[in-house]
Amino acid sequence: MVLSRESVEALEIMGLTDYEIRAYVALTSLISADATEISLAANVPRSKVYQVLKSLVKKEFVEMSKGKPLKFTVVPPLDVFYRSSQHIKNRLDHAESELSNIYESQIPQVPAPIWILHGQEKIVNKEMEIISRAEESLFILGGLMFPGEPERIKETLQKPIKKNVDVKILTVPKSSVDHVEVHVKEILEELPINMKIFPVPFIKLVVRDRKEMMIVFCKLSEDTVLSETVIAIWNQYEEFVDTITGIYDFIWNTEFFNLGMTKFNELNKSKSHDKDI
Repeated sequence: MVLSRESVEALEIMGLTDYEIRAYVALTSLISADATEISLAANVPRSKVYQVLKSLVKKEFVEMSKGKPLKFTVVPPLDVFYRSSQHIKNRLDHAESELSNIYESQIPQVPAPIWILHGQEKIVNKEMEIISRAEESLFILGGLMFPGEPERIKETLQKPIKKNVDVKILTVPKSSVDHVEVHVKEILEELPINMKIFPVPFIKLVVRDRKEMMIVFCKLSEDTVLSETVIAIWNQYEEFVDTITGIYDFIWNTEFFNLGMTKFNELNKSKSHDKDI
């Protein structure tokens, strides 16, 4: 059986050598066989096949039953790939955490930790990175949301939510980018977070742990965002970020704002009722 290059590369990522790949692929067809049969089917030298099969047993790709001759049985690919993918994911998560700690500890040491970002993809990727690193608190002001962005936020927020991060989102019910409507409320409203809906300005603010923030703004045309004009400022001046966080905490909790938000929600319900009629 000839395996595609992509499948061979996947098995290499899982830690198999060339001979081990040949033997495992052969066994997926044979299901159970002795060393001689596997050697012939896999084109693995007879002098090497026992060593290869014992290695596959150790890596839990193959099971061995005692007797004469020894019999080798393939472990179903579904089981092998699930176990290996979990192992690889755990190693990647560990590496990400370790490198992120180094990265985060060094950014404040940069003389001027302020960066300008251009382009929708770069900005959204940086936003997801900031969200995923939240440990204590996260505030998102979503007056500007790109197509597909609410779905990415929903997915990325799963990690902070599991860590019991205090997540607050103040967002518009929907945004308009290049005359394309982006429905925000209906995508995010089921998340177990503090979320308020209000017609906030066409900007986006993400503040993490009172230590890091990114603000995104743009030019408009007829109440729609022009994506090609979007620009972001990302910084880690903790004193400045802490001040901005305090301002938005005040806005979030102020009675005047909450009263205005209540009226806005009632107006929306009224409009929705009129449409139904």
